[in-house]
Amino acid sequence: MSRSFPLVAVLLTALPALADDPPKLGPEHWAYKPVSANFDRKAEADKTHPVDAFVQERLKKEGMTLSPVADKTTLLRRVTFDLTGLPPTPEELGAFLKDDSAEAFEKVVDRLLKSPHFGERAALFWLDVVRYAESDGFKADDPRPNAWRYRDYVIQSFNADKPYDRFVMEQIAGDELYPNDPDAIVATGFLRHYPDEYNAVNCEQRRQEILNDITDTVGVAFLGVTLGCARCHDHKTDPIPTEDYYRLQAAFVGFKPVEVALDANAQVDYERRRAVWEQKTADVRKKMADIEKPYREKAEAKERMRFDPDYAKLLDVPEEKCSPKEKQIRAMVAAQVYSTKRVPAASLAKGPDKDKWDALAKELAAFDADKPKPVPTAMAMSEVGPVPPDQRLLKRGNWQKPGEKLTPGALSVFAHELPDAKPTDTTSGRRAALAGWIASKNNPLTARVAVNRVWQQHFGRGIAAASADLGATGDTPTHPELLDWLASELMARGWSLKHIHRLIVTSATYQQTSRAEAFARIDPDNKLLWRQNRKRLDGEALRDSLLAVSGQLNRKFGGPSVFPELPTELREVNQSWKPSANLAERNRRSIYVAVRRNLRFPLFALFDSPERVEACSRRFVTTTAPQALALMNDSSTLEVAKALGERAEKAAGDPKKVPETAFTLAVGRPPTTEELAVLADFMASHKGTLAEAATDLCHSLLNLNEFLYVD
Repeated sequence: MSRSFPLVAVLLTALPALADDPPKLGPEHWAYKPVSANFDRKAEADKTHPVDAFVQERLKKEGMTLSPVADKTTLLRRVTFDLTGLPPTPEELGAFLKDDSAEAFEKVVDRLLKSPHFGERAALFWLDVVRYAESDGFKADDPRPNAWRYRDYVIQSFNADKPYDRFVMEQIAGDELYPNDPDAIVATGFLRHYPDEYNAVNCEQRRQEILNDITDTVGVAFLGVTLGCARCHDHKTDPIPTEDYYRLQAAFVGFKPVEVALDANAQVDYERRRAVWEQKTADVRKKMADIEKPYREKAEAKERMRFDPDYAKLLDVPEEKCSPKEKQIRAMVAAQVYSTKRVPAASLAKGPDKDKWDALAKELAAFDADKPKPVPTAMAMSEVGPVPPDQRLLKRGNWQKPGEKLTPGALSVFAHELPDAKPTDTTSGRRAALAGWIASKNNPLTARVAVNRVWQQHFGRGIAAASADLGATGDTPTHPELLDWLASELMARGWSLKHIHRLIVTSATYQQTSRAEAFARIDPDNKLLWRQNRKRLDGEALRDSLLAVSGQLNRKFGGPSVFPELPTELREVNQSWKPSANLAERNRRSIYVAVRRNLRFPLFALFDSPERVEACSRRFVTTTAPQALALMNDSSTLEVAKALGERAEKAAGDPKKVPETAFTLAVGRPPTTEELAVLADFMASHKGTLAEAATDLCHSLLNLNEFLYVD
């Protein structure tokens, strides 16, 4: 049923200018200009921190100054959350307060940058950008059991301070550039995180949607431009014609999803032992296959009927005789028709066939000791061969209306052609050529995007606020010279992101108090950085903080994802989410919680985690009643409060010291005299046992704004 919108029609008639194309930018736009290292060395001579030199110069023009430095307790909590996503421990606070040296804060920063928790925190924001998930999405939302290896790759890369240019190139073309490096193969999982309706029958449309998703994500993640706006027509505001979109997409047009063994030698041994097992079991497996055959053929025939005859007939053609594009379509059809999900052997109708099959299955099980376990594999990306399918310019983005044939290319605004691709035995070499251009120092976008996101992590907003769109529709940088200097510094220092993190957090700009009001009327949004910004914990940091202060956090590093308990109302309708049997595993850091597209972990969803269906460069931050209700009423919060109360009792030793100990554990500082009096009165007036009073007190503490926010 169609619907009309008369008000919209009236507005469009009254404001015809809205229908006109806005003026298009050219290469003179700030984001497309070469990066300029414009730092005045006089600042070095004056011992001014380079970040502060830029910020203070801008403030001075407006008659403003930086605010005072925050107190040490606030600083420690701020930088510990920003760099690791965890609250500081009482021991860390005590050590920092006792250290009166001029280098005390820098020593804390260096310790945090060396912590394995640094990579866990930094990875969260990257996984948002690359739309990382462990399921397909769409209706079926099938799991991707090996996706977690990419997550661990990202964490390890940030911890090792892998040069950012190498990090970029591995994800686009690790298999082509570094074929003997297992990490680089895992890195190509970046290209596998597209949502995918695996059981779709329109394979050409499905193929194009995958290519569009990869292209759009490359644009957001590495270049900070909205390439997707050029899919159907020339970009309305940026100098990106439609031809650019499909020339860049040509690097990925031969994509082939693969599962790759991480240990080549182990794979050879597995195949040898598997051959022995197959030889021993050949007779019994043949008998089982003979029983299955009529059932299998019936199921496969039914499945083939779902597809267009032109697609289905590809199954009858040897793969080597198919064109590159036909190989891709053939693989999509075969995965459905020949899927083990379609094999009815385990559910044969009761009767003679079922009885025979079960008896043979017992015979086969007798050889289980000889059957080797498969070698661990990772989701990766390869290509259908050295010669990829033709890349066409799609008219209005319609895959059914292919236009002229295109060659691979970069963005024409930079007047750069990609170097000639160097094919390998199995790939076209196009991705390697594109990766080299994206990670080049001559590309002004890549470094700017990277440092802008690091700045966003520490201030809640980038120097250019729209960190996924440095083009015309994004925000102009508040400190363009500072952004360029940081970008040039990243490249000059071997693309070290840790160096940029350290530069930012050791500045006086970062260390300001967030409670200043001096220039609130002049700059209410604090765009000029005259104070620090107060930040609310995201859902992942909130959960980690709840577990950490209550002494329940399992700090185990890496490995398969875990499944914490779901609320009762979700457990009954989501049988696919099986809580981890080991309670300690459930209490691992939030970065290791399974990411299902159709079922985000409720606490994360409540506190604005993205759906991971498309690239998310900056999370929304909302304040809603359900957030408060969850912290007040959710059973998991009550369990944490009980555990925190028990920890406070044990640590305090004396019941009279429980209020002070609980408060310090929860918010990271000792209570003031007035606060302590209120806490003591609460405990004294409580009608229950000490344990019950401590639990209720801790429940209140976990609902404080001071627990949920970082100053």
